[in-house]
Amino acid sequence: MKVPFPITSFKRLWRIWLRNESPRQPLVSWSSSQKVTLILVAVLVALVSSWQWLGEPNLRPGVPAPFDARAPRDALVEDSEALQQKRSDLVPRTFVQVIDKHQSAALKQKLERKLGEIELVALSREGDRIGPVNLTLEEQNWLSQSTKGERRAWSLDVLDAADRMLVQGVINTLASEQLKDAAFAQLFNLGESPSRSLGSKLLRSTFQGSSNLRIDPLKSQKLLEDLITKQGIPTIEVNRGDLITRKGETISPQNYDVLDYFGMVKRSPRPLAWFWRFSEALLGCWILILIMRREKPILQFGHALLALLLLLIVQASKVSFGAAISPLAVIVPPTLLISQGLGTSCGLIWMAIGSMLWPLPVSGFGDGRMLVASAVAFVVALQAGRLRSRAELFQMSLLLPLGALFVEWLLLASQITPANTAWGRLAPNSEALFSEAILMGALLMLAIVLIPFFENTFGLVTRARLMELADQERPLLRRLSIEAPGTFEHTLMLCSLSEEGARSIGADVDLIRAGALYHDVGKLHAPEWFIENQEEGVNPHDQLNDPIASAKILQAHVDEGLRLAKKYKLPKSVSDFIPQHQAKLKMGYFLHIARQSDPDISENNFRYKGPLPDTRETAILMLADGCEAALRSMDKETDALEACHTVRRIVESRQYDGQLKESGLTRAEIELVVRAFVRVWRRMKHRRIAYPIPARKLYRNQ
Repeated sequence: MKVPFPITSFKRLWRIWLRNESPRQPLVSWSSSQKVTLILVAVLVALVSSWQWLGEPNLRPGVPAPFDARAPRDALVEDSEALQQKRSDLVPRTFVQVIDKHQSAALKQKLERKLGEIELVALSREGDRIGPVNLTLEEQNWLSQSTKGERRAWSLDVLDAADRMLVQGVINTLASEQLKDAAFAQLFNLGESPSRSLGSKLLRSTFQGSSNLRIDPLKSQKLLEDLITKQGIPTIEVNRGDLITRKGETISPQNYDVLDYFGMVKRSPRPLAWFWRFSEALLGCWILILIMRREKPILQFGHALLALLLLLIVQASKVSFGAAISPLAVIVPPTLLISQGLGTSCGLIWMAIGSMLWPLPVSGFGDGRMLVASAVAFVVALQAGRLRSRAELFQMSLLLPLGALFVEWLLLASQITPANTAWGRLAPNSEALFSEAILMGALLMLAIVLIPFFENTFGLVTRARLMELADQERPLLRRLSIEAPGTFEHTLMLCSLSEEGARSIGADVDLIRAGALYHDVGKLHAPEWFIENQEEGVNPHDQLNDPIASAKILQAHVDEGLRLAKKYKLPKSVSDFIPQHQAKLKMGYFLHIARQSDPDISENNFRYKGPLPDTRETAILMLADGCEAALRSMDKETDALEACHTVRRIVESRQYDGQLKESGLTRAEIELVVRAFVRVWRRMKHRRIAYPIPARKLYRNQ
């Protein structure tokens, strides 16, 4: 059925209005070589993700044998399943403990403190004073009758006995009575006196429930290997002519080991499975870049390359470590890095693609660990895009592993899900929870430490970096405040206007603050040529009397600003504010002077070189720069309506001049920015009460 013309026209007009109201910000163009580089990295990611399908064995345990196989010769074949089982059986029972010197020192200090308390009991004349242990009547009499020297010698004997016990090692599971008997035996030189029983009580109360032993992983691993070697590596004895498999029977792990030993397991590519896996990974890379450019049109080549390289590292880690790799360790830290540098949305899409390309469930914990990793990465993406200091990032790197550890422990302990679900396949007796949390925390801290490297190498600009650049004590800003104080005051005013404008439309406030602070640093090359730095009304442009030369001086402050930005290594997203805050505006005053003597002079001689603002932030700064002088010059009697009209007229003149056509600002956003500028102006012009200043009093000596 044909749709009536008026309805079609209405829909078409509606779509046109929407496009006009919400123009797309133009994408940053990439060169052909950069595009080829990204394609090659994406292909490499796809190859690493699909490489295992290029050498898939034609046999595996648990499937029917396709042929009869007999042993061609005698052999001893390592039984991989039995060896793995032996390792699993020996690990819980094989560990080497060594003396922990720090714990021994702590236990000895505890004993010395109790000996000091016993000395206070001995010196006290009150019989009911509470001591560190319960005293018998004989022990109380011995304390009251002994001299200070005798008690000193007794204390040394107790400390020597403690040293002997600590050297042998104290365990926290030893029964109380056995610990007391051991202490009693160590004090053999005290005879059967009450001092011996008192000393054994002190030693027992000090060491009970404590241990000065720790497990040495290196020595434990060596002991494990020695035991396996001593007991012998499990082998399968094969004689020539023995039947290995019969066609149609299930291949056991032992059969598979023998077949692999004799080279009967062929590894050949599975083209169809490889193609689908390769295509899936390549499509994931394309979707990743596509959505990142959609969310961040100013995405630089280095940013896209970093995202693909991190994805390549994840895939290579899975290939290198196999099932032992932890999703928490390889998914969460890159998500933190991407979110800090490119924003929450880019971090979330990277996390989604990285999780979707995970090929198989992880052994040990199963699918549930992947879900926990994705949930933790989701939290990281939400929070990292908002954190504005490295200290906050370090705090998150400490809290997140603890949170992940608690969630996994809670899921393991809940036992509320069926065994065949993702949570049910978690291994309740797994000892990898704690080590996994430590590994994730260490890699998170490593990522935070390496953030400056990524900032310099890939042009990444994190929240913490922007906050550091906005510090007014930085050398370049201090130079600006000292050598060009008028320009610096103009800069501070521009910060207030542009920040409020960015906040009103949800733009990047931290970025526009840093850009505003550095946008006029080029005026340092000749500050006296700009009116805000001129004192006593002396204007060197009047003495120059050459409008074209004056226009070149104004353009020079942009060129010099870019030179200083390169010298002080400002990020590109910040240095872009230097040329774009002037865009291709006319130098109206000097054009007017020039046309008084030559009406036909070209306007191009009096325009800045640009480029035009290509982000909302640089466009807001350009508008604020044009409105700042007008707002500052308004008298106190000007009302808000008149100020709004003035600002809107200035903004519309730049809009009609084509200076905003690449910025992505909509008409509604421009109106919000205008109102934000007026709000700042109203704060600036607030009235103050004139306080009376009392006359100075003269005091005379009386």
